[in-house]
Amino acid sequence: MNKLLSLLFILSSILLEAQDTPKTQNIILVTFDGYRWQEVFKGAEKKLINNKKLVKDIPALKKTYWAEDGVTRREKLTPFLWNTIAKQGSIIGERKRASKMKVTNRYRFSYPGYNEIFSGYGDPKVNSNDFPDNPNLTIFDLLSSDEKFKNKLVAVATWDAFTKIINTNRNSVPVYVNIKDTAGKCTSGNLTFEGWNEKCPPSNGFILTDSLTYRFAKEYISKNHPRFAFIGFDETDHFGHEGQYDSYLHSANQLDGYMQDLWNFIQNDSQYKDNTTLILTCDHGRGKTGTQMWRHHGGLVLPADKIWLAAIGSGIKTEGSLKQGKFYQKQIAATIAKLFGKKFYEGEKLGKPIDEILK
Repeated sequence: MNKLLSLLFILSSILLEAQDTPKTQNIILVTFDGYRWQEVFKGAEKKLINNKKLVKDIPALKKTYWAEDGVTRREKLTPFLWNTIAKQGSIIGERKRASKMKVTNRYRFSYPGYNEIFSGYGDPKVNSNDFPDNPNLTIFDLLSSDEKFKNKLVAVATWDAFTKIINTNRNSVPVYVNIKDTAGKCTSGNLTFEGWNEKCPPSNGFILTDSLTYRFAKEYISKNHPRFAFIGFDETDHFGHEGQYDSYLHSANQLDGYMQDLWNFIQNDSQYKDNTTLILTCDHGRGKTGTQMWRHHGGLVLPADKIWLAAIGSGIKTEGSLKQGKFYQKQIAATIAKLFGKKFYEGEKLGKPIDEILK
């Protein structure tokens, strides 16, 4: 009997060890604020790209992004997503293929959405973009409690609310926001970077926000090699609200280019190559095409609950665009935890890992 118990103990230990084996060593999570699933999976929308109120130069914009075929359109708009991630990773949210992803929070705007991404819970109490420090424990709290992640966590974002959403006062995770260009240098707080060699142009010709965010984030990542990094972009949402569909498309295209550049860096860096996962998603959707509601989101804009997710790298299956399934924003934190070989916080309302895309 003792021998049997010893054998069972050894077998159970092996199973537990296998369950907790990390699927990746590093993760970079990136959000495109308010970027709709419609453009992700169908490219530029016909009713919007032909609207003179939304587009300054329709012929020029159509020459860049338009094609009659939806597959060609989406490849023109976000070539890295469809020529690399779709072939080497997984994408969720193509509703034509019965793949659906939604937020569970009732508000359908940014702070509640990012809280849901990080905490795995669409908390009804988190109901404002001016909400104070996030009371919910997040993936940042989970990882920061592990000595292996000491000084290996970072967030870089265009929006200054992330210091509260991540609650750096509680977990001491460095969060760099309000990035400025000072004499050719990117600065945030007391940290200054020279910027990478290649010119980083603004996505719309005059606003530098996301360009500076990426420039700062890439250099921080290349110098410090964090194991978990978050990059939060904002311009897609900004131009959506402004009703500037041309700038909205240009921003999405440029962010896709930044992701191609980031992935090339990852695959050519000795510490990141073949042991790093890149995850892309958004905080909320927008209203329907063909109405002014495409510009907006929020509790009364029901279609704004529809989102998407794409992932590539170690621990991710090569599924392409998933054919079916129902997925939720609250599953992202648990998925990140599982990729790192960890269990996320327990609770009935917390999301479970998205095992369909995990090896």
